[in-house]
Amino acid sequence: MNMRATLSILLISLLTACGGSGDSGKATPLGEPVAPNFSDADPVDFKGQRPSRFPVHGIDAARFQKSVNWSQARRNGVNFAFLKATEGGDLLDPMFKSHWRGAGKAGVARGAYHFYYFCTTPEVQARWFIQNVPKSKGMLPPVLDMEWNPFSPTCAHRRPEAKVVQAEMRRWLKIVEAHYGQRPIIYTTPRFYEENRLEFFNGYEYWLRTTAKTPREAYPRESWRFWQYSATGLIDGIVGEVDLNAFSGSRAEWTAWLAARTHQ
Repeated sequence: MNMRATLSILLISLLTACGGSGDSGKATPLGEPVAPNFSDADPVDFKGQRPSRFPVHGIDAARFQKSVNWSQARRNGVNFAFLKATEGGDLLDPMFKSHWRGAGKAGVARGAYHFYYFCTTPEVQARWFIQNVPKSKGMLPPVLDMEWNPFSPTCAHRRPEAKVVQAEMRRWLKIVEAHYGQRPIIYTTPRFYEENRLEFFNGYEYWLRTTAKTPREAYPRESWRFWQYSATGLIDGIVGEVDLNAFSGSRAEWTAWLAARTHQ
């Protein structure tokens, strides 16, 4: 979650907005997706596969986003939000409950993600996620966030070999899928993906981070469902910078994906 203060602002191309907004008290998105009305404090000139070619955008948020007017953000094109819920086996993001309630009331399609630690068993971590993330109608599939953690005072240097990483992931994914009734999404970074050979996770959808290159350049062998393309987004309704994400398909494909992949 990059909080760099930068002066340059690039307006991401605006598409014609339509659909509902505002508070509804529901956990499902309202009407048609709203086009992104975002800018970026540190823009990247992506070659070829630009984020603006994709019509449906959203954010991910955690404790760094301390003030979010979810209704205003929704009106500006935040169609979905992945919200940090848990880390390891005992950490709950202090803003999760507030973000979860606010996004749901504003009609933003919301999902929760877990930041994985290699110092705790996947069973303990899966139970901790389940304990803190309620089953809610319309929620997006749960997300397993897999990246090396350089900041933990106890777990920063634990980097198992690829076969151990894959085995632990599969154990977490199996437990969480059984509970929520939806196959989780895998979030990762280029380095983690390559070092742990995550191309072998057939049947899973990917949320890929790449803020300097396109997914085609950074993950040449992988398809993706969500692309985290900026860590320095600026959106009316959100104080400070926020991560920006694009959905891989058209507006119609987004509607169909929601129907198939949200909790009923």
